[in-house]
Amino acid sequence: MSEQSMAGFTVLVTGASDGIGAETARVLHVRGATVHVTGRSAEKLRPVAEAVGTEPLVADFSRLDDVRRLAEQVAERAPAIDVLVNNAGGTFAPSTRTHDGHEPNFQINHLAPFLLTNLLRPQLVAAGLSLVVNTSSIGNLMGRIVLDDLDYERRRAIEFPAYGTGKLMNIVFTRGIAQRWTGDGILSAAVHPGPVGSSFGRDSWLVGLLYRSPLKRFATISVPDGAAPLVALAERGPDPEINGRYFSRFSPDGRENRQASDQAIIDGLWARSAALVGLA
Repeated sequence: MSEQSMAGFTVLVTGASDGIGAETARVLHVRGATVHVTGRSAEKLRPVAEAVGTEPLVADFSRLDDVRRLAEQVAERAPAIDVLVNNAGGTFAPSTRTHDGHEPNFQINHLAPFLLTNLLRPQLVAAGLSLVVNTSSIGNLMGRIVLDDLDYERRRAIEFPAYGTGKLMNIVFTRGIAQRWTGDGILSAAVHPGPVGSSFGRDSWLVGLLYRSPLKRFATISVPDGAAPLVALAERGPDPEINGRYFSRFSPDGRENRQASDQAIIDGLWARSAALVGLA
């Protein structure tokens, strides 16, 4: 790609403190985009923001008020957003609860980006045509969305299935955007970047054990390789051919959970999420 392939485009990348979010931001900046970055660690985010020529936007997705404040700050800096890369997330011990009282895999992987994307809808519309990229995972296959128990109040939450459910929700949310906002010029795609050797799982003792062990180099791909599918989708932009689709790295229509195309799940998750974050 030309180093100016993204010239004139404004991009927001969440989860940009390190890993594939930071790499995606840097590459898109080199290719000419105006890039804004957000993450929960001010210390780690600062050098990334400096590398892309902007001020860091610090927000903790375990606090929905942080997300609301972030949306206000982004709107002040960027009247129009061409590409929103919802990359923040990870796997978390479900025995804890967020500041807002939600199961953390549910809030951080789905509810917070759902809220942010909805709050930034005016900026996405202002771009004329825009794209929302949601970082999902092959882990969606082990997920299960129970609409009347999204917060695991009546069933036991197990970490990997809870993470997989959050990643399934990323695909379901992508389909919801495609069905609801395409008429406003907002398109969406979800992507599994691959098993990236980054700080993924740092909030999980079990996953962190693997990622801190020598097994990491056999089980994972590099951060640049993991960021490449996100970069490719961002550069492709609001192409109708990718709207509502789930990519396994560069390949469209990756393996996905049956619930990802269940209309009752698509509509129900949107309605319940909107109610939980005060948008209904």
